[in-house]
Formats: sequence, structure tokens, C-alpha cells
Amino acid sequence: MTSRVFLVSPAMSASLRRARFDDGGPIDDGGARRARAAAGSLPPAARVLTSPSVRCRETAAALGLNGPAAPELAGLDVGRWRGRTLDEVGAAEPEAVARWLGDPDAAPHGGESVRDLCGRIARWLTAAAGPDGRTLAVVEPEVVRAAVVHALDMPVTAFWRLDVPPLTVTALSGRAGRWNLRLGHPPDA
Repeated sequence: MTSRVFLVSPAMSASLRRARFDDGGPIDDGGARRARAAAGSLPPAARVLTSPSVRCRETAAALGLNGPAAPELAGLDVGRWRGRTLDEVGAAEPEAVARWLGDPDAAPHGGESVRDLCGRIARWLTAAAGPDGRTLAVVEPEVVRAAVVHALDMPVTAFWRLDVPPLTVTALSGRAGRWNLRLGHPPDA
């Protein structure tokens, strides 16, 4: 049986607009409107999940999806950088940011490394490829990146080369560890 995993990125929020590490803020009014307009357009799924963040849970609700928050689908833990913008952190800690962006094993913020995130999401994706068919999850953009890195067997250094626009669907389908990918289409396509 072919497994299908649909990963939906969160709707626009002030944090996403300002390149702010998740600060627990909500999606903005425009993002909520776009998500409500796309409600009912996503493929049916046997299982619906969300990242635990406020913006993912609100996006799921606006899309008319009801599923539990899955801790294993949490976004990258950026430790003490949480709530700050990349520009703020870059100005205060330029060497740490350069190390973090250049070395997937680095975690100068005291949180999780990109390699650790990719490993966590790879384990989840392998488990999600079970016999129940379709899984739909509203997840942080970095979770989508990590899933793509795993699905295509890319080097972890490719993580930062993948852009995930707000409120887009990345579809993975496959069996026995081999995945095909459809990137970033809007929910109503």
C-alpha cells in the first residue's frame, strides 16, 4: 500500500512575517482568512495532526481540521533564541548564527541542532508510512524542510536551501522507504 503524507505549513503570522523564531503568537487576520477560504480543499486523511505551536493549531482550526498536537512534530527548538528575530540574534551573536547556519550539528542557542530535528522528523515519517494510508499534518516550515531532506535522502546541509511558503502543501507518497515529492502547492490546487 502506498502511504501519503500531506504537510501543510502554517498561515501567515507576525512571527513569520518578521523572521521571528516562534514566539507563541497567533496567525494574523489575513492568514486566518486564507486558511478559512481553503477549508475543505485538502485531501481526506485517515489521521490529522498538528505541530504543538499556536500558529499551527490555529491554522488547522481555520482549515476546519481537528487533530491532536503531536510533540514529535514540534518545530526546531531554538532554545534561548525563541521569540527573537534572526536579525536580532545575528546582530548580538554573529559567530553563533554563522556556526548554526553552516554546521547542521551546531546548537549555539542551547536547543536542538538541525541534524537532530532532521533525525526526529525522519523517524516520524518512517512511522507515518504505515498501513493506515493518508496522514495530514499542519507543521512548522522547518518540519517540512526536515521531511523533504529525509524523503529525498539529501544531505542535512540542504535544509537551509529549502523555502516553505505559508499555507502550502508538501505531499509525500511512497512505500518501503522510497518517497516521491510534490512541493508547495496551495491547499486549493
